[in-house]
Amino acid sequence: MIPISILYLLSAVLILSFIITFFYRKIAIKKSILDIPNDRSSHSIPTPRGGGLAIVIAFYVGLAWLFFNNEIEKKLFYALLVGLILVIVGLLDDVISLSPVLRFAIQTLTVIIAIYILGGLNKFDLGFFMIEAKIILSILAVIGIIWFINLYNFIDGIDGYASMQAIFVAGALFFLTKSMTALLLTFATLGFLPWNWQRAKIFMGDVGSTLLGFVLAIFAIYYQNTSEISIVHWLILTSLFWFDATITLFRRWKNKEKLSQAHRKHSYQRLVQSGFSHQKVTLIGLAINIILFLIVFAFQTGFNIMLGFGLCLIIQFGYSLFVEKKKSFPKDA
Repeated sequence: MIPISILYLLSAVLILSFIITFFYRKIAIKKSILDIPNDRSSHSIPTPRGGGLAIVIAFYVGLAWLFFNNEIEKKLFYALLVGLILVIVGLLDDVISLSPVLRFAIQTLTVIIAIYILGGLNKFDLGFFMIEAKIILSILAVIGIIWFINLYNFIDGIDGYASMQAIFVAGALFFLTKSMTALLLTFATLGFLPWNWQRAKIFMGDVGSTLLGFVLAIFAIYYQNTSEISIVHWLILTSLFWFDATITLFRRWKNKEKLSQAHRKHSYQRLVQSGFSHQKVTLIGLAINIILFLIVFAFQTGFNIMLGFGLCLIIQFGYSLFVEKKKSFPKDA
């Protein structure tokens, strides 16, 4: 049962996120911090961006409360605190647009520091076999987290999609680990969601998407080290994002496209182009996520973990075929 003090905290975080989004939106409109539609956008009118700052502030305020009340392990707290570097970079990028090379360099440094604080990735539980090559796993963890930070940014392209994914994954992690930190992220994002739901009154922006990607990835490393869940379980829960982003990148590379160029070829974008509303695509994603959670719940130990991962891949391939029938993958940029 959740303590009453935590319930008060979660309520405060949700309200804080909602209110900050309201005031930030007014400032963004006044200062013309807007996302201007182009031929690769999934929206048609200029919309304020950078609203993810509300999630950031609410989450870190709650995180500080957990820390000062001894409700979070110091190692996890300090690793998450490093994410503020990404917040600053994301906010600057939303306002003035930074060089991709600079962003990548800062992301890499931030992730290395966080992994060091966590003590590296100590093991990788495959269910039937445990890999314990700490140095190699830690290097792979750095690469994986950087990839996840950026793919989360890739997927933040329609109303409510990235917000709903964070709410789902963090909520699932709470159910599996009883982590109040994961639940805190759920409520911080819930406060922002009404403003981001179709038709979105404000976009999350890099300041929100990069931080969410970072925090969710740090959870994966931390809870694998504590043996509360396997990274394979986390991969299943987040597969709607990483599968789509990875397959899309591969197909664009195969078409010899410039990978740094913006596009509208992700599955969720093509469904919108086929006539689905942003809301419908987001709810389809949520339905898939619920199935993925049931798989994780059913296949938690032993070789079953990998069976669950296999089912996850079948579902994602099936979803990709469904999208392909609705809107085929274009060969042009």
